[in-house]
Amino acid sequence: MTWSIIARDTSTGQFGIAVATKFFAVGARVPFIAARLGAIATQALVNPYYGIDGLKRLREGGAPRDIVDGLVAADAGRETRQLHVMDAAGRIASHTGRECIDWCGHIEGNGFSIAGNMLAGAQVLDDTAKAYLANELLPFPQRLIAAMRAGESAGGDKRGKQSAALLIYGDQEWSELDLRVDDHADPLVELERIEAVSREHWAHFRKVLPTRKNPAGIIDRKSIDASIEAAVAGRK
Repeated sequence: MTWSIIARDTSTGQFGIAVATKFFAVGARVPFIAARLGAIATQALVNPYYGIDGLKRLREGGAPRDIVDGLVAADAGRETRQLHVMDAAGRIASHTGRECIDWCGHIEGNGFSIAGNMLAGAQVLDDTAKAYLANELLPFPQRLIAAMRAGESAGGDKRGKQSAALLIYGDQEWSELDLRVDDHADPLVELERIEAVSREHWAHFRKVLPTRKNPAGIIDRKSIDASIEAAVAGRK
């Protein structure tokens, strides 16, 4: 009932997941990312522990194939699940259970992984991949959304539309972008809109937040306001 793309931006090292479905609040259960290490999407009859335990195994140095095989082997509901994983080395592994609803499947690319189930057809994943490759000059969040919109134009979830999400991590343990459209008539269009809103102030504000190298971040409010105002003015 979902399709998703996991990708890593070669210029920044960011990991991102974009996902859409005809179901409520897809961003709450499908995407999981460990900064600098990798990303996991768990879908179909979703098992959240694939994401929770999978990230733990990524942090312990596990390879995607071993992670997928281990998670699936321990789950009696494995044939109803779909899962794909990508790590920082670009290794990809996936699982689509035999009881996932057609059309279902997975494709791998250079730096990206796409999986889906209950789709209008294989063209959904093919067009998602083609759009991702064709838009390499776009900023990473916009590139992921453009890919998903292409998949939706190819039919997307065969039941319709309801929710979408975009999750991006950089080099910190907190997300650089975590956008969710939980219930909307046209969720990818709305996701595209709020991503644009994020560039107005949030994209500049996050640069002053604490990091491991600078645990306090920038705390002088005048300096914060001035830097954001300068950044906003530079975009006009």
